[in-house]
Amino acid sequence: MNRILFEPNEIDASGVARVRDARAAHIREVLHGTVGQPLKTGEVNGLLGTGEIVSIAADGAVAIQVRHTDAGLAPWVDLILAPPRPRVMKRLLPQLATLGVGRIVLVGAQKVEKDFWGATLLKEPIYRPLLIDGLMQGAVASRVPEILVRRGFKKFVREELDGLFGTAARRIVAHPYGEGDACAKTPSGRGAEGRLVVAVGPEGGWTDEEVALLEAKGFERQSLGPRILRTDTATVALLARLMPDR
Repeated sequence: MNRILFEPNEIDASGVARVRDARAAHIREVLHGTVGQPLKTGEVNGLLGTGEIVSIAADGAVAIQVRHTDAGLAPWVDLILAPPRPRVMKRLLPQLATLGVGRIVLVGAQKVEKDFWGATLLKEPIYRPLLIDGLMQGAVASRVPEILVRRGFKKFVREELDGLFGTAARRIVAHPYGEGDACAKTPSGRGAEGRLVVAVGPEGGWTDEEVALLEAKGFERQSLGPRILRTDTATVALLARLMPDR
C-alpha cells in the first residue's frame, strides 16, 4: 500500500479515520507506524491528501487525522475484456485499477469458459476490495473502476457499445494477427475526446467474427508482436505500453 484509502463513512466529522483491518496491520507492521507519523491518505472516489497517526490502540486499531484537498489522476482508458478464469481474474483486477482503467466491461466472447458467469468474483463485495487494493498500490488515484457484465457479446457490440463509449475515443482491439504496434499512434494514450477503449480477448483469442464486429465499430486491429500471450499478461503489457505520462 503506497496510499491508505478510506471509505467516506470511515472518516468522522472531525476528520479522523479509524481502521483495524489489513490497512491497520500494514501501518503497524510494514510502515512501523508511530503516533505523529505522516501518511499518504485519501478517500475512495474522493480527494487525496495526507494523514497523521493520532493513536494506536492495544487491540491494533489505528486512528489517523486526515486532510484531503487534492484531486487524483482521472482514469484514462476503458477496457472490454473477455475474462480469463476467476483465479486469474482475481489477480488481474487490482492491476487494472493501478494502471488507471475507468470502466471494465466483461463480455461473453465465444471462448470464455461458461462457468465463469457463476463465479462469486462477480459480486461487488468480492471484487471491490481488490480494485481498492490496486488504487492503494498506484497511490495517485481514488476512483474505483466500474465493472459491467455483458454475457451477450454480439448484442453488446451492436446495441450498447457506442452508447457506452461514445464515438470520439480511439478504439483498439488486441489481436496476435494485428497490423501494427499497438502503441505506435497513441503517444498520449488518449483519443481526440474521451478515454481510449481497448478490447482484449479470451485465452483462445477472439474469433474472426468477433474481430470483424469490433472493426465495424471503429476498432483498430493491433498486435503486441508474434507471441500469443495469456489474457492477463496481454492486458497488462498493452495498457503499460499505452499508458500516458500523466
